[in-house]
Amino acid sequence: MHPVLLTVLKRLGLGVVTLVIVSAIIFSSISLLPGDFGQAVLGQAATEETVAAFRKELGLDKPAVVRYFEWLGNVVQGDLGTSFSGRASSGQDRSRPVAELVAPRLWNTLFLAGVTAIIAVPLALILGLTAALYRNTLYDRVVNAVTLTTIATPEFFVAYILILLFASLWPVFPSLANVDASTPFWDRLYKVSLPAMTLTLVIMAHMMRMTRAAIINLLASPYIQMARLKGASQTEVILKHALPNAWAPIATVIAFNLAYLVVGVVVVEVVFVYPGIGQLMVDAVTTRDIPVVQACALIFAATYVILNLIADIIGIVTNPRLLHPR
Repeated sequence: MHPVLLTVLKRLGLGVVTLVIVSAIIFSSISLLPGDFGQAVLGQAATEETVAAFRKELGLDKPAVVRYFEWLGNVVQGDLGTSFSGRASSGQDRSRPVAELVAPRLWNTLFLAGVTAIIAVPLALILGLTAALYRNTLYDRVVNAVTLTTIATPEFFVAYILILLFASLWPVFPSLANVDASTPFWDRLYKVSLPAMTLTLVIMAHMMRMTRAAIINLLASPYIQMARLKGASQTEVILKHALPNAWAPIATVIAFNLAYLVVGVVVVEVVFVYPGIGQLMVDAVTTRDIPVVQACALIFAATYVILNLIADIIGIVTNPRLLHPR
């Protein structure tokens, strides 16, 4: 078997093992939360007998180990369980499958993340390349100052500043990103403008600085000097010699930031009241809806692991020397 393919398969296997470990941590963390979930769902007016019957109905009376393996087995089969919400509101069972609740919210989050990535990734690469080419110039200093400022500023503060500027003082965009399944594409794109701008400013800085640092490091390499001595233009040096060898660290930081777009958008979704999976998880934690919390956390973990695996694979394929570390 080719060494690159073998290494990729090993990384995939490690990713699966990581997801199993993370699933156990998620389940254990939720199980260790204080309070009784049955009591929280039914309310303080419920009797002990009612709470006990409700816990038995939901399977919460079983040992934690048994519940974990039952949940994991269902997840492997594509069953995320049934939401607790709606079961105690009346005598009827109005609960919904978790997948039915998560699917539209996940689509909203992926839409926001996709719009942000389309803007942020090319912009960060361009700024990083140009800042490396014009190192120590006024342009480089301005770009670095702006990116350092955005890195040091919390995303909720950036969000409120953008709301103040573009929704209050100059009302160009709406301050609330209230979308639903019937929202047309261009209207949806317009409503997510401010959340996308917020996330772009937050994640672009990390990618830009990594691109700049990787290119500057490679420009000092002997083979780059040799290419210049042979008469290669600056564009050829960057695109044909420096950039291909810089993809490994750049891909890694891009993967980390794309993972953040899905995993770390909770604050932005709450600020803009955007109906994404982060907002759903916050609501589920408030109502102690265990299956929804577990499903959201597992999706976050899977997204993070998958994107990091993709970054590893890109780094290996573009730089085979990583296969034989010294």
